[in-house]
Amino acid sequence: MTPRPYHALRHRDFRALWAAQLVSLTGSQMQSVALHWHVYLLTRSPLALGLVGLTRVLPVIAFSLGGGIVADRADRKKVIFAAQSVMAVFSTALAGLTFSGRETLIALYALNALLAAASAFDNPARQALVPRLVPREDLPGALSLNLTMFHAALIVGPGLAGLLIAGHAGIAVEPAGLAGTGALRGTGTLAFIYALNALSFVAVLVALMTMRTSGVVVVEGGGQHEPPLAALRAGLRFVLTTPIMVWTMGLDFFATFFAGSMSLLPIFADQVLRVGAAGYGWLVAAPAVGALLGSIYTSIWPLPRRQGVVLLWSVAAYGGATIAYGLSRSYPLTLVALAGTGLADLVSTVVRQTLRQLLTPDRLRGRMTSVNMIFFMGGPQLGEMEAGLVASLFASAAMGVTVSVVSGGLATVLIAAGVAAAAPLVRRYEPPLATARPA
Repeated sequence: MTPRPYHALRHRDFRALWAAQLVSLTGSQMQSVALHWHVYLLTRSPLALGLVGLTRVLPVIAFSLGGGIVADRADRKKVIFAAQSVMAVFSTALAGLTFSGRETLIALYALNALLAAASAFDNPARQALVPRLVPREDLPGALSLNLTMFHAALIVGPGLAGLLIAGHAGIAVEPAGLAGTGALRGTGTLAFIYALNALSFVAVLVALMTMRTSGVVVVEGGGQHEPPLAALRAGLRFVLTTPIMVWTMGLDFFATFFAGSMSLLPIFADQVLRVGAAGYGWLVAAPAVGALLGSIYTSIWPLPRRQGVVLLWSVAAYGGATIAYGLSRSYPLTLVALAGTGLADLVSTVVRQTLRQLLTPDRLRGRMTSVNMIFFMGGPQLGEMEAGLVASLFASAAMGVTVSVVSGGLATVLIAAGVAAAAPLVRRYEPPLATARPA
């Protein structure tokens, strides 16, 4: 009998880390919403919002491969502990600058980049640790539950942040000539959100300190770890010589590059839908509502065996929902369309994450995750930059964001159709049986 996905919660260490990550990710999502709103209040610029994504993705590209090597050589628990501690420090610095009224656009970008650099070490180690916390037959369920947790945080975090920002009186922007110079005043609520995020990292630190599962990577045969460059080549060789990984990572990158437009939501909230900060928070949370519904479904009922077809249709649906979001001028309809993007993306993510973890040996999981991180984060973050650039070409902000979002959604649908036609390997993909050994 195939175990139900929620059975993974029976395992103590997985359950503790899962709950701790829910707290930490909720804080991180609150901070993300606050940061985007902060940049928008400083600049009123779609290009400046797009640069938030660029300043986040460049450190990921620069450091994630190194993070993968570290995750496959060092104690993974210690790596996660160090990275989470560093992120807590940077969030505290963000709160301190904002409380004191000394924040500038450059400072916001710099701290955003430093947080991303730390995450480039945290994410590979954390993803590589998860398969050790549950038996192999419970791994697909554990991954589905992680997605449920992630998208629950994406709902609660933005919703809380939006309500906190909307409830704060006196947030205003000085004349345009002062934008980016620290002239923004009345940002106590934004600073409070940054401080809450700094505290949220404590939950993961406590979970790691009480974890019984070892994070030490043991070299097969009791030998020594490969030299760093050889280790990097081995990780890249594994990913690049596994065609299904190359196709699915590439599909994810280009789909999220063209349809990545969440950074434009402050403009939709303010100038298109006119729903203010509270409405903005729920717009950010809407994709996670759809994703949460999908993750709950997939955590109870596993996906069908023909997962390649499921993957392609989910990417096409993601593009279609993005088109609807871009064209909508109704707040409820926009919420539904954004929820549709989250639902479609969740299904795609379940297929891709399960595929990678089942095919990757434990000794290579950190490096595989680091390579995937470039695609997984590079696509949407560079897409935010692309969306902001396209939107900035139009004199009307409302027209600019509409053209940017709709054209991106259309490109995503065409990409899914192109991969379906060009890659029978993807169309025919079925996951290996749980009893099969990793390649």
